[in-house]
Amino acid sequence: MDRVLLLNGPNLGTLGKRQPEIYGTRTLAEIEAEVAEEIRGRGWGLVAEQRNGEGELVDLLERHRDVAGAIVNPGALMVAGWSLRDALADFGPPWLEVHLSNVWGREAFRHVSVTAPLSSGVVMGMGALGYRMAARALTLMVPEG
Repeated sequence: MDRVLLLNGPNLGTLGKRQPEIYGTRTLAEIEAEVAEEIRGRGWGLVAEQRNGEGELVDLLERHRDVAGAIVNPGALMVAGWSLRDALADFGPPWLEVHLSNVWGREAFRHVSVTAPLSSGVVMGMGALGYRMAARALTLMVPEG
């Protein structure tokens, strides 16, 4: 069975409790379950990983190069995560970047992403629904077979 990598960066393990006015009340476990449900129809399984350290995220990308695709929320590493950026540049499968909030509507330092230009697409500002939208997009983007 093919798999999809759901990779979440720093501070995303506390979703549901961390600044719910910005990030919503859905927990990461709830989001993971929704993504798994969305990709199940394609016969895909989910590998869900969250790490606070950039090097750990790079290790996970290297370990999971055999997936059908990935959904990546780099969190604040989108701004200056250069080693994560390089690992994503070398990651073969299609991947989509997700941000819960509309980063362009927030602080100016969040207006530039070093990772987004490498992605197959970006979903932002849709809250937890953005993950499900990205999962659905992957099911349509990745050729069958």
